[in-house]
Amino acid sequence: MSSLPAWLRLLPEVQAALAEGRPVVALETTVVTHGLPRPVNLELARRLEHEVRAAGATPATAAVLEGQPHLGLSPEQLERLALDEQAIKINRRDLGTARALGLTGGTTVSATMILAHAAGVQVFATGGIGGVHRGDSGDVSADLPELARTPVAVVCSGAKSILDLPRTLEWLETAGVPVLGYQTADFPAFFARESGLAVGARLNSAAQSAAWLRAHWGLGLGSGVLITVPCPEEAAVSEMAIELAIEAALHQADEQHIGGKALTPFLLARLAEATEGATLRANLALLKNNARVAGEIARALVAAPAV
Repeated sequence: MSSLPAWLRLLPEVQAALAEGRPVVALETTVVTHGLPRPVNLELARRLEHEVRAAGATPATAAVLEGQPHLGLSPEQLERLALDEQAIKINRRDLGTARALGLTGGTTVSATMILAHAAGVQVFATGGIGGVHRGDSGDVSADLPELARTPVAVVCSGAKSILDLPRTLEWLETAGVPVLGYQTADFPAFFARESGLAVGARLNSAAQSAAWLRAHWGLGLGSGVLITVPCPEEAAVSEMAIELAIEAALHQADEQHIGGKALTPFLLARLAEATEGATLRANLALLKNNARVAGEIARALVAAPAV
């Protein structure tokens, strides 16, 4: 394990796993603080940690608690965060503010990548990354530049369906971020298994994923890597149904002048209503599946490379 920065607090279990060279998977917490209704959020957070453990890795749930960045939360800390209605959403830009003001919040993809990399954690599981928003707003998620500069493998189900997926993939290509498919050649569209857009390469197993990551980082390429996993088939929603619901939700957001950080949780809530909970069920299923896949990849990554 690399030297730990003084500003980061590790759960003893996570610190021990890193020191002993055992696999660790980072988990973000904006899905806990802003992405799901209570108490479903706490139940999911616990289940994600369970899935990582079942895959043979140690979960390292990220958050900022009263200004202190944490990687790995105790059961009591996790419950307190999940039930805190005042918790904020923290990305790269907000980390310094949260620390200076003693704030508590869930970490986004970008902030979680920073904490994971600082601790030497190479694999991170989430639902879907942010990306380039639809329309002409020019809104680009902080997740994308973080992927371009922070060498962590992000296991997800593509980018959220509410985004402009072709422009998101173009942004990632320009920034030199590999976009790979786990047992798929099609870029997943979060709730939907396919988008009709191709990934850069298909990975058929955790071992192959680990070998790919070793090759990428072994060349000194300092970017993150996106490993995309389709939503489980039994829970996925059709692309057509999602598009109709998104168009209606975007219209509502425009009428109510909702944008910035508030836009994504607003749209996800409207989609859940419009699809009678189908998108929520898909979200929960893909999050659990991604945590399991990430655990398997992390375990393969710490194994000795095949000779």
